[in-house]
Amino acid sequence: MKRCMSCSALFAGESWRCPSCGHAPGIVAGFPALAPELAHGGAGFEPGAYAELARLESDNFWFRARNHLIIWALRRHVRHMRRFLEIGCGTGYVLAGVARAFPGITMTGSEVFSVGLPFAASRLDRAELLQMDARRMPYVEEFDVIGAFDVLEHIEEDDAVLSQMLQALRPGGTAIITVPQHPWLWSRQDEYAHHVRRYRVGELREKVQRAGFQVRYATSFVTLLLPAMLVSRMLRRRDGPGGDPLGELRLPAVIDRPFGWIMHLERMGMRLGIRFPVGGSLLLVAGKGARPE
Repeated sequence: MKRCMSCSALFAGESWRCPSCGHAPGIVAGFPALAPELAHGGAGFEPGAYAELARLESDNFWFRARNHLIIWALRRHVRHMRRFLEIGCGTGYVLAGVARAFPGITMTGSEVFSVGLPFAASRLDRAELLQMDARRMPYVEEFDVIGAFDVLEHIEEDDAVLSQMLQALRPGGTAIITVPQHPWLWSRQDEYAHHVRRYRVGELREKVQRAGFQVRYATSFVTLLLPAMLVSRMLRRRDGPGGDPLGELRLPAVIDRPFGWIMHLERMGMRLGIRFPVGGSLLLVAGKGARPE
């Protein structure tokens, strides 16, 4: 069900016009804007970074590996998926990957900055896209799966987002979350990305459980490459404030390809049941109540 952002009435259907009070969200950049006060900035990211990310993602091992990991987690831990929501969908890179892997599902993508949504639309021919504040989601028991992929670390009120995700999931639904891990890895990259935290081991699990979820699976990733990540962070600290904040994502093929193979080895380990205790990032799968049969 959808929830009116004006009168809080619940309603179904494709239209965002509330049948109770007649309220309808405005349109910004061609998309419904449910939090228009945040549509152009001021919420945890650089609006100008979307164009650069759209160019970098498919050529960077980390984005490709994370997509493979997300799709593996969906296949391994979700039994029924008809409706999928990604909050903070960015340029649509993950949504497009999920659409290719699961061609029969209904997809929705939300982003707080409207400037990111045209990039997502260019990658997707079948998804509802909207501008939304994840702390105030206009849904109640609407989705089978909600994904938040490197989103929570941008938001001070991450507990509010988790509570809203629980509300928007159907009973038995699944949340899949990735976040950057280990505060001691903090760097200029985190500052440029407007991160407010890197999560400690166990911190995300505790917050997810407090929101009312049941944790079903958790593992670190970017584990085998953690030494290389540490070296990169230390070298970039020497660059000073004039360094390239996205330089870590621009890797020559001679480095990118071997790193991609190493991430593939990690996924093979996960398929064999290995859960990595440390790593640059953390993957967590949580459920709303019992799994649907």
